[in-house]
Parts: sequence; structure tokens; C-alpha cells
Amino acid sequence: MTAATTEPPVDEPVLSVGRPRVDDGVALRRLAAETGVLDVNSTYSYLLWCRDFAATSVLARLDDQVVGFVTGYRRPDAPDVLMVWQVAVGAAARGRGVAGRMLDTLWAQVPDVSFMETTVTPDNEASIAMFTAFARRNDTEIRRSDLFSAELLGADHQPENLYRIGPITNEGN
Repeated sequence: MTAATTEPPVDEPVLSVGRPRVDDGVALRRLAAETGVLDVNSTYSYLLWCRDFAATSVLARLDDQVVGFVTGYRRPDAPDVLMVWQVAVGAAARGRGVAGRMLDTLWAQVPDVSFMETTVTPDNEASIAMFTAFARRNDTEIRRSDLFSAELLGADHQPENLYRIGPITNEGN
């Protein structure tokens, strides 16, 4: 009889989640574009993001391939709020719980925050479900309010609703 093992089979890719490096900015832009739903920013902005906001962002790798990211920042006027700006998961990693793991890892690495905020368009059911599950895992609530109207955003953009999650007590923070 052999003992059970929890190690993945040798040919199974290993998922890791951690802070981005500057040179990951190119992969972040590529993933944002591949989603077909995120507003895609310039490569330059993603490179700057990975330099200046790495402490409040994470990326996921399957072996050495970048397959997901979450970008965030502390709100300057509310430093106890972690604002999640973009979440992307590539096709190779969908359905594996990668987005939830990235949110949990991000929350654990940002000290002294009590709330998470994000914006979601009304038709983005996947994001609504992901943030609802995050709130449930942290035994807290979500408050939704209007933030940016479609008229303000222009170019046939849907409104962005603000989701405020918390307060969250996190022993690691």
C-alpha cells in the first residue's frame, strides 16, 4: 500500500500567484486584450503599473506563463480601501478558481485595509459572482451604488457600478 500524495502529477502545470515585475506589463496588456471585455490601456501604462503598484497587484502563472492578473491600488483619500481596477484570467486558466485565489492573495498582501472596492458593469455576471464569492469567503457584505454613468463614460460604454466589500477583518493585515 502506498501513501496518498497531494503533489500534482509531474506533467500538471503548477499555479503560482505573486507580485508582478515590470517586464510582466506586456503580458498584462495581452491578457487584458484577450478578455474582450476589459478596457485595454497602453503597454506603457501596464509597465508603469507593474513598477509603481506591484505591492497592490498580483499575477498568476501556470508554470512560467502569465495566465491572470489583478491590478489594484490604495485610494489616496481612503488608505484603508483597496481599489481593484482590473481582473483578467486567460483562457488556459479559466474554471480553475484562479480569479478567487488571486483576490485572496492580493487581500492578504496589502496591510491595513478594511474594504475592497471595484467597479463592475451591470452585465458582467462573472465579475459580480467573483466579488460576491470573495465577500462570502470573508463573511462580509457588498454595497452597490452608481459611480460612473454611461453618459459620463461615453463611446457606448455601460455604466460602472461601485461595489464596496467590507469591512473585512484580516489577521494578516
